[in-house]
Amino acid sequence: MDGFIGEFLGTAVLITLGTGTGAAISLNKSLAKKQSWLYVTLAWGMAVTFGIYVAANFKAEGHLNPAVTLAFATFGYFPWSQVMPYILGQFLGAFVGALLVIIQYYPHFKATKPDEGNTVGIFATGPAIPNKLFNFLSELIATFIFIFALLNLGDFDKGLKPFIVGLLIMVVGQSLGGTTGFALNPARDLAPRFAYTICPVPNKSRSNWSYSWVPLFGPILGGLLAGGLQYLLTK
Repeated sequence: MDGFIGEFLGTAVLITLGTGTGAAISLNKSLAKKQSWLYVTLAWGMAVTFGIYVAANFKAEGHLNPAVTLAFATFGYFPWSQVMPYILGQFLGAFVGALLVIIQYYPHFKATKPDEGNTVGIFATGPAIPNKLFNFLSELIATFIFIFALLNLGDFDKGLKPFIVGLLIMVVGQSLGGTTGFALNPARDLAPRFAYTICPVPNKSRSNWSYSWVPLFGPILGGLLAGGLQYLLTK
């Protein structure tokens, strides 16, 4: 029976990521049809890789993501006593990172109008086709696949595993990110969105807070479902 479960889950992940990539590059209005999408997914993957290395060097587990922290804690993979410090650090770190980008690119924000690219999309996610139900399900499914795979990597902050996590982020973005921009992470979306909202960014567009619940609750529920399945299958 173990062989069946392993092959079933492994093949399900394989086909989800593989055929998802086909859909992402073939279907109209997918974000993945943009010429820059490979650049975006590779950069985010490597961003996660080096974020994990830095966090691990300072004695953290490199979650970098409240959805990961909550899922791990809920099913006994991480102590509840560390949840609040981790999540506070994640949100504050995301805000500071966004602030640094605002400073770095300030003259370019001044030179760029909203219709030329100066939008909240630099900092936060948004749907290719607005449909809150399916946008929510997209974030749930993408985060479920990400965290379920992450749980099966073991100590992902050790050795070359952060690089593997970066590749995982990249393939999830390539295959499932074309619908909503693959937030996967409430801190990655909400804190930079807040920074864009309150900081004096020249020529900025609206921050689209009416959408913000999707990248908040979709990843959290997706992570909890992944953690629950892992728990049921391994305990």
